[in-house]
Amino acid sequence: MSQQPLIEMKGISKSFAGNKVLNEVDFEVLAGEVHALLGENGAGKSTLMKILTGIYERDEGEVFVKGEPVHFQHAKDSEEKGIAVIHQELNVIPYLTVMENMFLGREIKYGKTGFLNTKKMVEKTKDYLGQLGVEIDPMATAKELSVGQQQMVEIAKALSLDAELIVMDEPTAALTDREIDRLFKVIKNLRDQGVGIIYISHRMEEIFEICDRISVLRDGDYIGTEHVETVEYDEIIRMLVGRQLGTLFPERNTEVGQVKMKVEGLSSDVFNNISFELKEGEILGVAGLMGAGRSEIMQALFGYRDIDEGKIYIDGKEIKIKKPVDAINAGIGFVTEDRKEEGLVLTMSVRENFTLTNLKDVSNQSIVSNEKEGKFVNDMIDRFNVKASSMEQEVKSLSGGNQQKVVIGKWLGINPKILILDEPTRGVDVGAKKEIYQIMNELTEQGVSIIMISSELPEVLGMSDRILVIHEGQIGSELSREEADQENIMFAATGGE
Repeated sequence: MSQQPLIEMKGISKSFAGNKVLNEVDFEVLAGEVHALLGENGAGKSTLMKILTGIYERDEGEVFVKGEPVHFQHAKDSEEKGIAVIHQELNVIPYLTVMENMFLGREIKYGKTGFLNTKKMVEKTKDYLGQLGVEIDPMATAKELSVGQQQMVEIAKALSLDAELIVMDEPTAALTDREIDRLFKVIKNLRDQGVGIIYISHRMEEIFEICDRISVLRDGDYIGTEHVETVEYDEIIRMLVGRQLGTLFPERNTEVGQVKMKVEGLSSDVFNNISFELKEGEILGVAGLMGAGRSEIMQALFGYRDIDEGKIYIDGKEIKIKKPVDAINAGIGFVTEDRKEEGLVLTMSVRENFTLTNLKDVSNQSIVSNEKEGKFVNDMIDRFNVKASSMEQEVKSLSGGNQQKVVIGKWLGINPKILILDEPTRGVDVGAKKEIYQIMNELTEQGVSIIMISSELPEVLGMSDRILVIHEGQIGSELSREEADQENIMFAATGGE
């Protein structure tokens, strides 16, 4: 690797409204290096990257690209210097085609005529997607794609820029294991070509598999940089949280009770003949490849999606769920996988989001009681250890982990009998993950039944009492905690008998 850094940031500081979020941070990336940037939610990673790419103005410090001092005013300036970013919050425009998203703002035209060369852009779109091993129609509108497919389009777009440095912010959060393998091959090829990559992720197993060095931020301070080959996992955790974290997954001692929910022959346009039981105090894990129908089955149970046939029983009594309010009245809560689009109202405060599903409980004769609401929200903030300046802080300004706690908390206010969690720790740091797992454990000890969909196999194995594996809209396998391992789950997920 070249000794001169590809990019170097020295003494970077940044404050918002008097609150210092970065304090004299140093960071560098070498050409041909995959450099992990780690930190809990709110540690300052995103702010540092936004300063690097010209989205934010730095208060203090210097930035160098290949030894040359730079001062980017806009994101376009950093692009022109060979820096591309794959954002955690996808930037695809849903009503444009895949091709239009790929070449937005840099369309290929016929000479000086001004007419778009659609044929060439389609060919190039296929080429860049092909490098990732995915087949997506360039003329499909982005809204038709799954979240994972949209992520692959964003990655392909970064490849199309021929960037010398690529920032990847949680690039695998919405990808299947197969897609992650493809991405890692692309990353290794880019590294061999001398491209520098900043890799931001909360998935520690990925960091140790793909990265060369690790730099850690904590509460806006630079903690240190270590080589992956020589550092221990426990040391990285200590750097991240400032203490030893202990075991990530809590011990499951809950006594599983009688059948709480029974599903018989549930079918729709995307899944068929789904039958299973959920017991009181149980965590039922749901695994499978992306697109297998996991989320769609749970959406149907919550009234988000139409059911063609089948029956649902709770406590032995058949119930009809046509819309979400029917599910809520039956004691079902649902934390969706996309918290920003479906789980939160981003422009509302922490208080308003917590009480959205609990208005009856904080009201007197249809009028919200400030006293009841304040007590309820403060109790929730304390219970979930939500880090917010006040209950009036806009929820969009919270870290990902704290946003997820608000999403989960708003459903716990209804005291659900059954809680469906779709990707409960996506984009959440290791400390917040442990807190969410502990909350799940406590809920099951109180008799709540949980269905947990997760693409993270360690999470499925670490938290589930029983596991359903979905393959192409059907239950491919049901595994006990003792039977389950990564090989068995992947075997069933890919159609093995």
